[in-house]
Amino acid sequence: MNAALRQTLSPYRHPCGGLKVTVAGEACVLRCSGALWVPAHRTLIASDLHLEKGSAFAVRGQMLPPYDSPATLAKLEAEIEDLGPATIVLLGDSFHDARAVERLGEAEHARLTRLATGRRWIWLEGNHDLQALAGALDRLTGEVVTTLRVGALHLIHEPQPGEAVGEVAGHLHPAARVAAYGRGVRRPCFVTDGRRIILPAFGAFTGGLDVRHAAITGLFSAPPLVAALGREKVHALAWERLA
Repeated sequence: MNAALRQTLSPYRHPCGGLKVTVAGEACVLRCSGALWVPAHRTLIASDLHLEKGSAFAVRGQMLPPYDSPATLAKLEAEIEDLGPATIVLLGDSFHDARAVERLGEAEHARLTRLATGRRWIWLEGNHDLQALAGALDRLTGEVVTTLRVGALHLIHEPQPGEAVGEVAGHLHPAARVAAYGRGVRRPCFVTDGRRIILPAFGAFTGGLDVRHAAITGLFSAPPLVAALGREKVHALAWERLA
């Protein structure tokens, strides 16, 4: 990480194993789960859960294990238990398709209701779940928005062109590949230059877009920080180490 980027981000290791950085003046913790924690506002942000992706593939005849929704919600539940947030923001594409809410099991519906109790729960619209959210407000706890302000941060599902200072977005599912000891490791990652940040996909069955793809690099005027998810730590990667 170059000196200018380090000065902007002011990164340091958080006790949880994540990285604490500054984005648009707001202290943010990049969690090992792929969620973003904004402590000053007690807000937890997770993007691209893609609930019921497995059942969507099954409908089309491509069988995947039907465990993605329980696994994703268990991971979200662990974050909530650990942090006790006042607000949860699901940053778009929480559901994989228009009928995902219908396919979601009763146990998962009950789990979502329980997790939302006593806190503000916000579904931010994404490109995959516009219809799902519009047609299921009677079954889902919380509110639906298109964008949201959290202090100096502007939350939106899909990154917008231009400088977009304070933007927190998902949609692109960034992932980084690092070569070490004769083998390659590919991991979901955060991407930030201290002005904007792109979150990794939180869902269990989500793929990833190479962080060096033009759709991601085109959002930054200089090489950003790539923060890859590890089991117990978030690892800051030098751009030149990416494979």
